[in-house]
Amino acid sequence: MEITSGAISTDYIVIGSGVAGLRAAIELSRAGKVLVITKDRATESSTEYAQGGVAVALSDEDEIGFHLKDTLAAGDGLCNEENVRILVTEGPERIRELISWGAQFDRDGVRLAFTREAAHSKRRILHANGDSTGREIERALLAKVKATDNIKKYDYSITVDLIVRDGQARGALVWREREKKLTAIYAKAVVLATGGLGQVFQRTTNPEVATGDGFAIAYRAGATLTDMEFVQFHPTSLYVPRAPQFLLSEAMRGEGALLVNVHGERFMPGYHARAELAPRDVVSRAIVSEMLKTKSEHVYLDLRHLDAGFVRNRFPRIYSTCLKFDIDITEDMIPVSPAAHYMMGGVWTDKDGGTDIPGLYAAGEVACTGVHGANRLASNSLLEGIVFGARAGIAAAAHGLKKPVPRKDAVSYAAADTAKGDLLKIRSQLRRLMWREVGIIRSGESLRRAIDTIDGWRTLWDSGPLSRPWLELKNMLTAGELISRAALARKGSVGAHYRTDYKARGRGWERHISFKRD
Repeated sequence: MEITSGAISTDYIVIGSGVAGLRAAIELSRAGKVLVITKDRATESSTEYAQGGVAVALSDEDEIGFHLKDTLAAGDGLCNEENVRILVTEGPERIRELISWGAQFDRDGVRLAFTREAAHSKRRILHANGDSTGREIERALLAKVKATDNIKKYDYSITVDLIVRDGQARGALVWREREKKLTAIYAKAVVLATGGLGQVFQRTTNPEVATGDGFAIAYRAGATLTDMEFVQFHPTSLYVPRAPQFLLSEAMRGEGALLVNVHGERFMPGYHARAELAPRDVVSRAIVSEMLKTKSEHVYLDLRHLDAGFVRNRFPRIYSTCLKFDIDITEDMIPVSPAAHYMMGGVWTDKDGGTDIPGLYAAGEVACTGVHGANRLASNSLLEGIVFGARAGIAAAAHGLKKPVPRKDAVSYAAADTAKGDLLKIRSQLRRLMWREVGIIRSGESLRRAIDTIDGWRTLWDSGPLSRPWLELKNMLTAGELISRAALARKGSVGAHYRTDYKARGRGWERHISFKRD
């Protein structure tokens, strides 16, 4: 069945409404009309769920050089140093700007309050309302957007594919789920800011919207994706059967929380000199090792030795959420286990968010600027979204000034019937497969099993019912295969990528693995 779209035009399109997308839209609004497309409500993104904070060298004890050094160390030798320098140098200015727009970070008196997280040498983590930093940043940016006449939002609209003409990005084909309407939207430039892909894995801290859409549509359009093997697994998500995999912020360990196994034994000092403050990949693998040793499905995070009033005030959202599951974090140990959390790789971009498709820009988690290397430093993600979202917006506006809006053509799209139940079943099977075979600990054998299984679902990539469930599954299958193939190609263990059959870094470990369609 062929479905023909209607067609409209605008000056600029931003796909995604997290911190990177909103920050890009604000810059683009200075040059023309901006349409922000999001497949759910505008506030539903990973930004809203970011608890720990935003890392920035603004405290008296800190310096940009220290932040640079810590970021490069966490990246395990694979960071783009030029882009890291941009991140840490421009970060303070962007945070001050955000504060001037109304963002309210926690303070000690009149001074900004900073905390410390794993792999940071200084207390440089700004937080808001204790553990709701992402939500506060999102609130401030949305308020700024609402006060800007040139920005319009399309909620509950999922991007089907990019429109590429003569090798240049010209817009996006969008399915408006509520209206059951397909629309071709043309623009001078497109900024991709769709966030992550955690839903590809059975256990994840990511919201349900994080299905890898931006990675897949950029790949189908012909953009280069790089470093897809580097998926970061957060060590501590709430482990309660049938409960959401709620993130327990790294800041809890920064404030003194300890990790103990089911026998009540503290174990991190036996794995790393920095114990609970070791890099995330080290802590995640240590937890998995303890779970295997004790034949359990979780370990515990213990804050009982900390002052109860401090814990409640510092982590109010975590405290109230855990109480819903009859866990008082001031009196009870919290059952935790790792979960997929953040993609370090993604759509390759230059320092200004430009991809190798003219007119297409990317920012935030969907982009690979190289600032995270093989393992992201805690709380650098919000800063990256703010800094590189702004840079992408500025660059896209400059590109758009030279490019006229193309003629509005209707676009046809092939759709086929597939039962919704079948789609949900395969989605569940994919998530279990990725967690089991392409998770925290991998091997060539497990990765080949994953690739072969995903290939068996390939017919779903080509046609299906034009709907959000099918489009998300199609994108998840593409993202899952790219992660698996990149992990198979990297015959060595670096950063968050760990293989039992290649435990050393291996020859040529400094290379970056990239994919481009055909």
